[in-house]
Amino acid sequence: MIPLVTSRPPDQPRWRALAHKIRPDLAPWRSSRDFRLLWSSGCVSAFGSFLTYVAVPLQIKELTGSSLAVGLVGAVELLPLIVFGLWGGALADALDRRKLVLCSEAGLGLLSGLLLLNALLPTPVLWPIYLVAGLVAAVDGLQRPALDSLTPRIVAHDQLTAAFALNSLYRNAASVAGPALAGVIVAVAGVQTAYALDVATFAVSLLLLARMRAVPPPTGAEKPSLRAIATGVKYAWSRPDLLGTYAVDTCAMLFAYPVAIFPFLAGDLHADWALGLMYAATAVGALAVSVTSGWTSHVHRHGRMLVFSALGWGAAMAVAGLVGDIWLVLFFLAVAGGADQISGVARSTIWNQSIPDELRGRLAGVELLSYSVGPHLGQVRAGGMAGLIGVRGSVWAGGLACVVGVLGLAAALPKLLAYDDRTDPHAAAVRAEHEATAALAA
Repeated sequence: MIPLVTSRPPDQPRWRALAHKIRPDLAPWRSSRDFRLLWSSGCVSAFGSFLTYVAVPLQIKELTGSSLAVGLVGAVELLPLIVFGLWGGALADALDRRKLVLCSEAGLGLLSGLLLLNALLPTPVLWPIYLVAGLVAAVDGLQRPALDSLTPRIVAHDQLTAAFALNSLYRNAASVAGPALAGVIVAVAGVQTAYALDVATFAVSLLLLARMRAVPPPTGAEKPSLRAIATGVKYAWSRPDLLGTYAVDTCAMLFAYPVAIFPFLAGDLHADWALGLMYAATAVGALAVSVTSGWTSHVHRHGRMLVFSALGWGAAMAVAGLVGDIWLVLFFLAVAGGADQISGVARSTIWNQSIPDELRGRLAGVELLSYSVGPHLGQVRAGGMAGLIGVRGSVWAGGLACVVGVLGLAAALPKLLAYDDRTDPHAAAVRAEHEATAALAA
């Protein structure tokens, strides 16, 4: 007689093992109260910031009707971000990083409040929007190095990869859901409501950050100065593997970041309806990697991980420019976003596993330059090349140039490919420093 109930397939335990391996590693969340507070603060703040991210260009469009006026926001933001990013790195190495993050978060909240006050005027004024945009970039530049260098102080050394994957999870979720939510709020309730909600999220974020313990600077920390900044740059220059991470990221963004021409690409494909999906596609791919990021905690050759993922980013962008079907374009944009997410995890792990704590803030400032300047120049490259060889040509040629450039950098910087956190002397020194600090704290 054939049994009515069959036994479970013998390979099911393997599926369970695979699911366990790819699900996000929650070890940092479980083991560090301060990480939970920092993560929750970032999650709330990220969703709120996307409200303003959508509201500002829309308000400028309503006030001027000019696409140039909207584009000038990026120009206003770039220089303050560069200058104050470097200075913020020096401050992060000399001051309590938690206090620096807290104070700058309060400053960002106040600036959002100024946007709200301007929007509530009977006739809102244009110039305060530009002024606030520049000030936000400056304060963000001051905060970002402290924020990026804070995690290694509150998370165990062997949990850093998992911590950065978890941080990417909320950032990518915000990148997907934030603009969509913001679009609905702005359309239904206006930019004033978007600004007001952003101010409210900053209030919640501040309450969470205030509950964190102090994170004082290392003993004998160098005072913030131009000389201190130069020391950080000199250290980065002395590490070919670090230089490789900056160079590969800049190359990928310079040649294969065609976001500026997405409206023209959608029109070229007779799919204007898909423009919003094109903007969201890379974030969807990155989010898919984030929610299956458990495997990244088991990787040790992060240099190779970085190079291969950067090649994947360029190759996917090249194919997106070659195919003529909008659904295939969206698919390969999502693949590119997933590759970029893997690249980001690899870069963050190398930086924070192997950079001494007393220099981590300044190196975070250098890092800020690499991933801020690249996309801005990439927008110029994409638009200029589109005028010469067409929109789709700009996309596929940029992706191909990225692949060639990354291969050249990998060949020129063999120490990047050779990086292994199990044998790297810099990583070993930082690990020993971290263990000694934890032992003293215990």
